[in-house]
Amino acid sequence: MATQYTHHEHLGHVIFITAAAAIGGFLFGYDSSVINGAVVGIQKHFQVGSFETGFVVAIALLGSALGAWVGGGLADRWGRTRSMQVAALLFAVSSIGQMLPFAIWDLALWRIVAGFAIGMASVLGPAYIAEVAPPAYRGRLGSFQQLAIVLGIAVSQLVDYLIARLAGGDVNNILWGLEAWQWMLGACVVPALLFLLFASTIPESPRYLVMSGRTRRAREVLAEIEGDDVNLDDRIAEIQHVLRTERVPGLKDLRGPAMGLLPIVWIGIVLSAFQQLVGINVIFYYSSVLWQSVGINQSDSLLISFSSSIINIVGTFIAISLVDKLGRRPLLLVGSAGMAVSLATAAWAFSSAVGEGESVSLPDPQGAIALVAANVFVLFFALSWGVVVWVLLGEMFPNRIRAAALGVAAAAQWIANWLITVSFPALAEWNLPLTYAAYAIFAVLSFLFVSRWVRETKGRKLEEMG
Repeated sequence: MATQYTHHEHLGHVIFITAAAAIGGFLFGYDSSVINGAVVGIQKHFQVGSFETGFVVAIALLGSALGAWVGGGLADRWGRTRSMQVAALLFAVSSIGQMLPFAIWDLALWRIVAGFAIGMASVLGPAYIAEVAPPAYRGRLGSFQQLAIVLGIAVSQLVDYLIARLAGGDVNNILWGLEAWQWMLGACVVPALLFLLFASTIPESPRYLVMSGRTRRAREVLAEIEGDDVNLDDRIAEIQHVLRTERVPGLKDLRGPAMGLLPIVWIGIVLSAFQQLVGINVIFYYSSVLWQSVGINQSDSLLISFSSSIINIVGTFIAISLVDKLGRRPLLLVGSAGMAVSLATAAWAFSSAVGEGESVSLPDPQGAIALVAANVFVLFFALSWGVVVWVLLGEMFPNRIRAAALGVAAAAQWIANWLITVSFPALAEWNLPLTYAAYAIFAVLSFLFVSRWVRETKGRKLEEMG
């Protein structure tokens, strides 16, 4: 009975550490989607069109791609937890900067800084969690990153909605001396400081400790997270062996016969790209604009955005409960099929919009069908690609190239996300139904890709990958 109790204690401790590391994911979800409520405010305040708006929303993602690119290297140089603290600080400072911009270009600059911090966190979180999680729970604990992202999205939509209500339903109204949309962007400082606090309390990853020669501390951390029934000497020896046989991976280690890269790296890149090319982030960055464009008012559209985030959370919990039981591949395939059908349905519904400019609306029943289809799409994404891609990226690469490959795959994800985000306002103005039809085609392609190229990683030790 005693061992059972200590086992639960250890698991509880690991869950706490994992949740603390995943706050970076929360920041990522929060910051990337808080802009949803502020888009209209920024447009009116700075008097800019859809091109500049798309640019300011999306510019953060280029910062993120850069942060993801260098994040792995910084984690190897400074340690996982110190790098998380740096990301949290950058994030807090950029929140204040975004809250008080004096011109559109300086808002864009602060968004790049925020993006850089998120990009770092997006690589540090999954890598740290994969390094501290026991193999039997790695899929579920790896899902914490995505759970934190969707919680961040939901909380930011709720905060946006409440601030808009306080300001009388218009984000350009003055609230406590600033326009409401400025408070939306400034509120990010709260989760940033929480992340800083937690990143300062969790232990350094045992792999990093062994790598930097602090074996005694590594033993203490391993005992904390893996329990007493694990042979610590064996675990340390295993990590040392893996580290001895691996060099710190650089980009040259990813070179291979397939168009200059190893096939497994391409699989990671394509998985990352598909996760974004289905257009999921359009729902989270622009849904308030999207629903306004088919005739729903500002305050209600923020409430619909919030309900989509709740569905996102439900789907994520479904994925967490199934990822270690069903495996990674079946969830991806189910998700791709569901997304393809719901996106095609939404495209059909949007094609019946009537009116021009400000006075556009969707007739019945297409209005209701578009809302349901968009939310079914969010559900299928959340229970599959949202979670599983992060889990796979944390575990599918061989040990010797994991950090570098994860950095490249995450950077690919940010670039795909940027392409979708920067192009949506202009594409939607040109032809919304066709834009959604294109996302549906990507969902079909993602199904074909998984069934042909992606291997199952359920239950395998990280040391066996490759």
